[in-house]
Amino acid sequence: MDGLYGLKPWFARRLASVRRALVARRVPPAALTWAGVGFGAAAGGALAVLPPGAVCAAAVAVLLVARLACANLDGGVARESGRTTRFGCVANELGDRLAEFAVFAGCLFAAPAAWVLGAACAAALPSWIALAGAAAGAPRVQGGPCGKTERCALFVAFAAFGAAPLLFGLVIAGSLATAALRLVRVARVLRTGAAPAGAAAAPLGAGGPR
Repeated sequence: MDGLYGLKPWFARRLASVRRALVARRVPPAALTWAGVGFGAAAGGALAVLPPGAVCAAAVAVLLVARLACANLDGGVARESGRTTRFGCVANELGDRLAEFAVFAGCLFAAPAAWVLGAACAAALPSWIALAGAAAGAPRVQGGPCGKTERCALFVAFAAFGAAPLLFGLVIAGSLATAALRLVRVARVLRTGAAPAGAAAAPLGAGGPR
């Protein structure tokens, strides 16, 4: 059950020409990582100041697609330009979490804090489990019913319709289900040594799989 994560290769192909241009211009991968954080913060700002509706949804959708593009490009640029580093993996993960927390921070101005904070905590669990598994020697587990891309789609739905209890409830339930699924996969591979579906080797550079 890889969810929208299964579209990542298609998305990467769409960005190929942009990636080559960035490599040719020697744009640092870290700049793309932090640009993604900036786009996440801008999406949070739009949620904070715009009322739910078509304008807010369009703004949030564009900004979150840009955020996902940066998350895809930083690793590709690092690999193609030969600038992968071990710390790049740390920066990659930190940028991902900061970008998403920035969106949640904007939601605090438009939804009850209990729902937003509960969703933010639940949304972090799948990544924590995947990282713990990778630290223990398992391949990096990906996918699930509510990963990063699905959460972006739910942010856009919130921007369009409000409905905080429903949509943040879906983030919480979906993230917990994703965390449980990843935990089962990690436990299986650590017991048997067989790579589970939806797993990728732990990266050694900025923008690795997440």
